Amino acid sequence: MFTQVVGILFPVFALALVGFLIGRWLKPDFKPINRINMDVLVPALVFSSLAVMPIEMEQIPLLTASVVAVLLPGLLMIPICKIFNLNFKVWVPSNMFRNSGNLAIPLFTYTFGNTALAPAVLLFVISSCAHISIGIALLSDGNPIKKMATMPVFLAALLALILNLSGIGIWKPLYDATHLLGGASIPIMLLSLGSQMCNIRLNGLKVGVICTVLSFVTGAMAFIAIYLFIPLPTLHLQMMLLFTMLPPAVMNYMFAERFNIAPEKVASMVLFSNLFSIITLPIVLVIALSLG
Repeated sequence: MFTQVVGILFPVFALALVGFLIGRWLKPDFKPINRINMDVLVPALVFSSLAVMPIEMEQIPLLTASVVAVLLPGLLMIPICKIFNLNFKVWVPSNMFRNSGNLAIPLFTYTFGNTALAPAVLLFVISSCAHISIGIALLSDGNPIKKMATMPVFLAALLALILNLSGIGIWKPLYDATHLLGGASIPIMLLSLGSQMCNIRLNGLKVGVICTVLSFVTGAMAFIAIYLFIPLPTLHLQMMLLFTMLPPAVMNYMFAERFNIAPEKVASMVLFSNLFSIITLPIVLVIALSLG
């Protein structure tokens, strides 16, 4: 089991380490790279995956589980924020919206193989759509529907689902092109995540530890609800255990900075929680594999 876990996690953390070394050595500006990744490469990955993914009634439990995994931690944080006098807008998004792109997609594919890519992308799409709708609604008074409708990843998912559900299908050369383009998104996600670790400051350690503990508690409660009430096949159940225990998404910091919601504190939550995943993910992965 130990060798299997190491074999699964090593490529993920190795690429993140390369990203960290690049960040320390070259100090590149990853903002335009991340923009290209989120607006071009990730939509290509989403499109190529969803366009050919079998969409049947069997997918409904996974969709339901993904919604529970996103919403239930947010609901659980309401009384926690009141009891401990925490800023709702600062702490709730980091518990709801986890690293379903940079970390989850490569983790799922390395763990379960290519059969997990389509459901992994589906989880990413659900989480991303919730983040750019519910997440923005939590932080601002703007129109989240308008924002979501202009996101390339949402448009790519919508087009892919139309082609899939209508039976039109996708032209193979177009599929090959988007599949090739989307394949580049995963290593770039990990390199970017690793480069973010260069920004860690020790004065944010306490916030990072608290966020890690809270996200584990709310994630565990969400998984228990999924395990008890939503019938899932073994693969999807294993994926949901990992999904509910992921650290916060980097996008939480981007939105906090944009809306000026304690961006430095949110950055500490994101960076330290992702750093601590070096310790927590192997433990969760062992538990997930034992469910098989």
